[in-house]
Amino acid sequence: MAFALSLPEEVLFALGTRLRKQRLAQSLTQRDLAHMAGLSLGALRKLESDGQCSLATLVRVVQALGLSAELDELFVLKRQSIAQMEQAQAVEQRQRAPRRKSPSSRSPSSKAAGVKIGHYVSQP
Repeated sequence: MAFALSLPEEVLFALGTRLRKQRLAQSLTQRDLAHMAGLSLGALRKLESDGQCSLATLVRVVQALGLSAELDELFVLKRQSIAQMEQAQAVEQRQRAPRRKSPSSRSPSSKAAGVKIGHYVSQP
């Protein structure tokens, strides 16, 4: 199932079904997997039936099933062109917001220092 056009509930259901199939392929009972993942049996049943769970529960089940490598490429920024690589590098660099200058922090002398005084040459 491609998730691109799926509703969130459909994605959750599909993930729960996939994890159930993985558990069955490894000949594990729900009770065994829940124990291995440090979860309640109810939490695992809920995940497998409709995909509803916390992110921590999902990660625990994935780790207990030995599928941690499946998470490695999840949400990794894919770079396809030099321009995209440069843009990604710019995003990765730490950025700071410009400092705001408050009007009360300026002293009268600093305002005057910014005024340029012209020189006039008198002609005889």
